Amino acid sequence: MVIAVKTHKIAYMAVPKSACTSVKAGLAQTDPEVSVDLDVLNNDAALVHSLYQTRRFRLHRWREYEGWWRFAVVRDPLKRLMSVYSDIVADRQQLRNSRKLRREGALLPMDPDPDFFFQHLSEYMKAASSVKHHALPVRLFIGPIPHLFDRIYKIEELPVLADDLSKKVGAEITIPRYNKSSSQLLFSDLNAKTRSSLDDYLDQEYKSLEGIYERHY
Repeated sequence: MVIAVKTHKIAYMAVPKSACTSVKAGLAQTDPEVSVDLDVLNNDAALVHSLYQTRRFRLHRWREYEGWWRFAVVRDPLKRLMSVYSDIVADRQQLRNSRKLRREGALLPMDPDPDFFFQHLSEYMKAASSVKHHALPVRLFIGPIPHLFDRIYKIEELPVLADDLSKKVGAEITIPRYNKSSSQLLFSDLNAKTRSSLDDYLDQEYKSLEGIYERHY
């Protein structure tokens, strides 16, 4: 699903774990079709996602917005992946919502340490929809042809995005911060076996964002 602000002809493709809640909340400030009080919205991430749902990229749908200002926000693939554990698993404990894990907890614990989780990432993605959604490859959300966007912002460029949106709509737009993890997991915190198990996944992610993010570890 393309997140579209019709009044200003702005189209956005959201990437999970790449400030998508924050960007959606910023867009809501520009959208006359959003009637929710912004103070309420800025404190309710679930409400933000109910207004603008994240869906996978579909080229034929994206082409319907040719002539609009089209953008995305992406994140360093390693940091994005580490945040799946820090936010989804450790902070929000969303593995506990998986019926499959409750049935098969002896094989896949609901409170895994980072090494166990990442060594069994594919199994956790199959067992828990929240993990799958947030760990799916970036290309499934922005497509294989990034030049179809007017701009792809790094997550570090959110202030630039806020300024660009403000200029386009003729009003000041702020981008609030959501889902800050209580602790930061580093690649160096993982053991050698775990780091090796993630090589293929991360190789593909950095290839998808070639020219935007470079592999740095």
